[in-house]
Amino acid sequence: MAASARYRWVCGPSSRTRPLDSRTSVPPSEPTNRTARLRQQLAFVVEVDRLKLVLRRTTTADGSRHENSAEHSWHLALAALALADHAEPATDIARVIRMVLVHDLVEIDAGDTFAYDPAANVGRVAREIVAADRLFGMLPLEQAADLRALWEDFEEGRTPTARFAIALDRLLPLLLNDAAAGGSWRAHGVARSQVLRRMAPIETAVPALWPLVVEIVDRNCALGHISADGVEAGPPASSPERLSSAQ
Repeated sequence: MAASARYRWVCGPSSRTRPLDSRTSVPPSEPTNRTARLRQQLAFVVEVDRLKLVLRRTTTADGSRHENSAEHSWHLALAALALADHAEPATDIARVIRMVLVHDLVEIDAGDTFAYDPAANVGRVAREIVAADRLFGMLPLEQAADLRALWEDFEEGRTPTARFAIALDRLLPLLLNDAAAGGSWRAHGVARSQVLRRMAPIETAVPALWPLVVEIVDRNCALGHISADGVEAGPPASSPERLSSAQ
């Protein structure tokens, strides 16, 4: 076969020519489509950097500052790895990690909602749905659907995987508040009944953790970091709106 029939010559960046097999050449439209897809993905990556600016009520363990929602998501992913052997057998840990990394992205638009503030929780679900529409909608369609499904799975809390993710989401603020001498509990006058109600998903999803949860709550009650009584605030853990809410 003549060289001209099998090869076409393409000028590269260095102005040198190189042979390209015509049978494997890229269709002219594909680079454009691929570039447009990449631009969408990069725009999303830059946009979600704003999660670092969303401050939560929970402080870092040393109590020196409030953590942000991006740090919280990273912490949850590591907790999922560390505590994987305590999850239900049907739990998909890889999906848990993906789930917790995206579960709070909506806070970029909707803001962090303090779990123990009933007024702030009014309209939270509607705000977060609008935020999900915009943020996940920045991605190519199949990626948008995939990440949106992870977020919705977490919010609904019906699968073993989602229940484990939610349990971790409740556990970490408990551990940080305990380490920070009461943290947001003490700052906002949170009562024992509120904390136990908030922690309830842990008892069903990770039963091995529950005695430690009660121990931490009782110790902080004894120290005065959690009120022994008081007016309850915040939606119940089994609220029909959604299981999840910020700390």
